[in-house]
Amino acid sequence: MNPIRNVLQFYTEGFRNMNLGKTLWAIILIKLAIMFLILKIFFFPNFLKENHKISTEEKQDYISTELIKRANP
Repeated sequence: MNPIRNVLQFYTEGFRNMNLGKTLWAIILIKLAIMFLILKIFFFPNFLKENHKISTEEKQDYISTELIKRANP
């Protein structure tokens, strides 16, 4: 048989027979969703989208100066 198919079948059968593991995976996925979706909104605002009046060149200049500042502290 195909070794990849065997591995996939091994994990799917193991996941079907889990009781506590399914709830733990659900908790892990909820935590990841909170970390990446909700915290991003509050702690990582998108500065370039806030000001719609600036041009593409000004956005590029802003990004390049910020990268240079952070590379050379």
